[in-house]
Amino acid sequence: MFDFLEGYDVLGAFWTTVQLTILSAVGSLIWGTLLAAMRVSPVPLMRGFGTAYVHIVRNIPLTVIIVFTSLGLADIFGVTMGSRDFDVQGFRLAVLGFVAYTAAFVCEAIRSGINTVPLGQAEAARAIGLNFSQTLRLVVLPQAFRSVIGPLANVLIALTKNTTVAAAIGVAEAALVMKEMIENEAQVLLIAAVFAFGFVVLTLPTGLIFGWLSKRLAVKR
Repeated sequence: MFDFLEGYDVLGAFWTTVQLTILSAVGSLIWGTLLAAMRVSPVPLMRGFGTAYVHIVRNIPLTVIIVFTSLGLADIFGVTMGSRDFDVQGFRLAVLGFVAYTAAFVCEAIRSGINTVPLGQAEAARAIGLNFSQTLRLVVLPQAFRSVIGPLANVLIALTKNTTVAAAIGVAEAALVMKEMIENEAQVLLIAAVFAFGFVVLTLPTGLIFGWLSKRLAVKR
């Protein structure tokens, strides 16, 4: 029944998808947190940059960003991401594109969490001599993260599904292998079912785990 899977590295393709997701998630969390800090910063230039970045990037299709990282950065500007190997370079450029795109959504999720922290806590932190960065790092962000675990889970699940866009620049993840199989095999529905099941296996546990963490770590007001 599943003879059509022979000759295709389906597990390897999903492993590439997992790697794309994990590396992009870590980069997006870091860059998104910095953007959120900029958006609530008292410095107008930083606040303006963070706001402009989020509004611009969120309104650009992900496919455009991923293709730009390949054709724009690599082919036009010669960015190699530390490797001349086409496959490695494509993978790293894809991660860069996903980070740039997903960080905008992470930023808004974290900013919404920052807005849930009572203003009095930030004022109390400043009253005892903490500056803006110390207040944000020690008082505000720990509470903000606990209140946005659920929204961040949604962003991570969307990122997992968005990794299929990397096929546009030749990264051998699940969507590219599925496309090759559909072109070469007659079992279109079975192929689609196999890959749909694979993505459910990847995303369903994420939602369940983050849902449990959200209830477990929720800030009591």
